[in-house]
Amino acid sequence: MKVIVIRHGKVDFRRSCCCEPAVFDRECAAYDQAPLKTAAYTIPQGEFKSIYVSTLPRSRETARLMFPGKDLQESELIHEVPCRSAFDSKIRLPLWLWFLIGRLQWAAGSTRQPEKRRDTENRSRQFIENLCRDGADCAVVTHGFFMHILLRDLKKAGFRTDRSRLNFKHGEYVTAER
Repeated sequence: MKVIVIRHGKVDFRRSCCCEPAVFDRECAAYDQAPLKTAAYTIPQGEFKSIYVSTLPRSRETARLMFPGKDLQESELIHEVPCRSAFDSKIRLPLWLWFLIGRLQWAAGSTRQPEKRRDTENRSRQFIENLCRDGADCAVVTHGFFMHILLRDLKKAGFRTDRSRLNFKHGEYVTAER
């Protein structure tokens, strides 16, 4: 069984470098609805019984570019881990710091974040169980942060990956086989 895990394409959206919490939250929501930039993608080779996409438009648009004319199966199990500002104030912080603090809160199970680490890991494991039950080769178009969790859980489920990286570029994919 082969699973191709693809990070969505580059989004046509420019975020603020430094912002207040309310602006960070608005920009996160706007990013989730923004269109893709036009780009050429390396298309994975193979016959995929299923092509899974998240519920976010950038995942669906990437799959349509990579697999034109193919049926897509949408799943909430593989959407990006949402991030929210870490606190309410008028303080302006760099974007990277908002994400860092938000991800630390996510890992610690803070109720400030829309989803806790435990919930994300449960989504990932449930999705993998569904894939294994089906047992067919497939492609999965998902998101950068969630991709790390999914690949880690695929390895725990007995899959081997063709590469491990800390950072995946937009449109890049990893092959996991069992």
